[in-house]
Amino acid sequence: MAAAQTFRVLPGFRLTLGYTLAYLSLIVLLPLAAVFLKTASLSAAEFWAVISAPRVVASYKLSFGVSLAAAAINAVFGLMLAWSLVRYGFPGKRFVDALIDLPFALPTAVAGIALTALYAKNGWIGQYLDPLGIQVAFKPLGVLVALVFIGLPFVVRTVQPILEDLDTELEDAAASLGAGRWQIFRHVILPVLLPALLTGFALAFARAVGEYGSVIFIAGNIPMVSEITPLMIITKLEQYDYAGATAIAVVMLVLSFLLLLLINGLQAWTARRTGRDR
Repeated sequence: MAAAQTFRVLPGFRLTLGYTLAYLSLIVLLPLAAVFLKTASLSAAEFWAVISAPRVVASYKLSFGVSLAAAAINAVFGLMLAWSLVRYGFPGKRFVDALIDLPFALPTAVAGIALTALYAKNGWIGQYLDPLGIQVAFKPLGVLVALVFIGLPFVVRTVQPILEDLDTELEDAAASLGAGRWQIFRHVILPVLLPALLTGFALAFARAVGEYGSVIFIAGNIPMVSEITPLMIITKLEQYDYAGATAIAVVMLVLSFLLLLLINGLQAWTARRTGRDR
C-alpha cells in the first residue's frame, strides 16, 4: 500500500521557499545592498572622515548608549509589569493591559510632542523637576524617557506568555522545601524567563536604536549633546550627501547587527544551559 501523503495547507516547499526568498530580497536584501553600494562610492579616507566626525561619533555614543540603558530599564520594569498582569487581579487590569500597546498604535511624532509637553520646564511634570535641577526635555535624559516609552511593550508582550504558562506548582514545591522568595525567583522562575527576557531586551534595543519620530522633539537636537544618529543621517540627506548618509547608516547597521548577534548568542547559551531548547 502506498504511503498516505501528508496534507499541507501551504504550497510545496520549493514554491514557498522561492516566494519567501523573493520577498525577503525585495524588502530587506536589496535595500541593504543599495546602502553598501552607495557607500562604496566613497574612498577609504572619505568614508573614515564621515564616520569619525566628532558630531557623528557623539551621536553614536548617545544612540547606542541610551538605547542599551532604555532596554535594560524596560527589561526590569517590563518584567515587573508582566508579573503584575499575570499573577494579580486588580481594578482596571484590562485597561492597563490594553494601555501597554499604546506605543505600538500611537504615531511616534505624537508621542514625541506629548513627552516634550510633559517634561519641558513649564510642562506638567517638568515644572516640578526643574527646581530640583533635573532637566529632561532637550537633554539626553529626554532621549532615554522616549526610548523607554516606545520599548516597554516589547518586553512585556514577550515575557507575559511565558509567565502565563509557568506552572506555579514548582514555586509551591520550592517554598515547601524552605526556599525563600529570592531563592525561588533566582533558581526556579528566572531560568525559565531569561530567554524570553533577553528576546524582549533585544527587540526593545533594536527599536530604540532606529527610533526617530518620538525622540526628535524631546531631544532638542543640540550638537554634541542630544543629537541621535538617525538625525545625522537625515541631515546628510537634506544636504544631498547621499554617500555620507549611507556611510553613517552602514556603521549603524554593522554595530546594531553585532550587538544583536551578541544578545542572541547569549540567549541561545542561556537556553542550552537551562535546557529550554530541548
